[in-house]
Amino acid sequence: MTELRQRMAREPDAPPEDKESEAEAKADGETASDSESRVEAVTLPTSVDDTPEVLNRALSNLSSRWKNWWVRGILTLAMIAFFFIIIYLGPMVLMMIVMCVQIKCFHEIITIGYNVYHSYDLPWFRTLSWYFLLCVNYFFYGETVTDYFFTLVQREEPLRILSKYHRFISFTLYLTGFCMFVLSLVKKHYRLQFYMFGWTHVTLLIVVTQSHLVIHNLFEGMIWFIVPISCVICNDIMAYMFGFFFGRTPLIKLSYVMSGYRCFVCPVEYNNDTNSFTVDCEPSDLFRLQEYNIPGVIQSVIGWKTVRMYPFQIHSIALSTFASLIGPFGGFFASGFKRAFKIKDFANTIPGHGGIMDRFDCQYLMATFVNVYIASFIRGPNPSKLVQQFLTLRPDQQLHIFNMLKSHLTDKGMLTAATEDE
Repeated sequence: MTELRQRMAREPDAPPEDKESEAEAKADGETASDSESRVEAVTLPTSVDDTPEVLNRALSNLSSRWKNWWVRGILTLAMIAFFFIIIYLGPMVLMMIVMCVQIKCFHEIITIGYNVYHSYDLPWFRTLSWYFLLCVNYFFYGETVTDYFFTLVQREEPLRILSKYHRFISFTLYLTGFCMFVLSLVKKHYRLQFYMFGWTHVTLLIVVTQSHLVIHNLFEGMIWFIVPISCVICNDIMAYMFGFFFGRTPLIKLSYVMSGYRCFVCPVEYNNDTNSFTVDCEPSDLFRLQEYNIPGVIQSVIGWKTVRMYPFQIHSIALSTFASLIGPFGGFFASGFKRAFKIKDFANTIPGHGGIMDRFDCQYLMATFVNVYIASFIRGPNPSKLVQQFLTLRPDQQLHIFNMLKSHLTDKGMLTAATEDE
């Protein structure tokens, strides 16, 4: 520290631009050093024992290190059990849980910002933060409802009107919040207020956008939700508790078992006849056993010429690789964020684990990768959606498209062949 002070003392004065910025900060009411000192004063970590009293009594004879190990282990098993329960309850319950997790994660991050800057009495900060959360969710989930439940939306007049003007309504809502922010600006705290405006929007980008992608993954089939999350869970357990022992968790075998059940592989669709959401379909080729030839070099070692497996198992290798190599960077990002504000956890929601955001930092990054992966390598044109949009057109537009399609099929010879077969 002494050498650092001496080095700083030998450094030249700040350039004129820096001096001007300091002068602006003083004009706003505070210097940068004053701001930093007040932030540090607010964000000093506080030790809170959030362990349930039952566990405290049962583990009272253990050292703090082993006590924390057992608490984390027990709560981990409880969360895994809860995970299996919500999977059993079906995709719609999963979507509601994702929504609740999103709101809680947003609350934890916004609370950190409020705790840091609440002493400045910034007006409307929390109110505007929650308002922007409402606006962004309205936009994203409105787009999802229109996309996946098009028939239901067109059948109900209020939904049809909301769908038609959805983006205009969303923009109007956001513009209202934007104007409210401008009106709330206080002369002495311009810079801090824009800091917090950026804080809110970055939080929305990280939490709301990626949780929306989780919902999209669920609509493609529960397997695209369960396998990626399981990859991250097993990777976290391996990293913290059991080392190489759980590194042998057979996730490829898990994907093999799930690929044989329609409830996991079929997308969520709305059934007009029953007025309910269904998860039933004829599995695509991705979830049908295929026979693959084994390279000659490997044949001489294992003695097999072919192997039967689901194509999804090959994709699960890509998912598990990302979860192991890139997924942890979501946790590194969250750790750097917490260190910047001198806090141990985002909250004390889960004893031994911290907040909800502490458990979902890697999951959000994984969900984004899965959504991009599905769009790039899995998803193709959806005939049912094309038909739904076709039926909403005017009769003359439908007739025009019909004639174009008929001409196209005739040129290819497909229409003639189909007529002869009849």
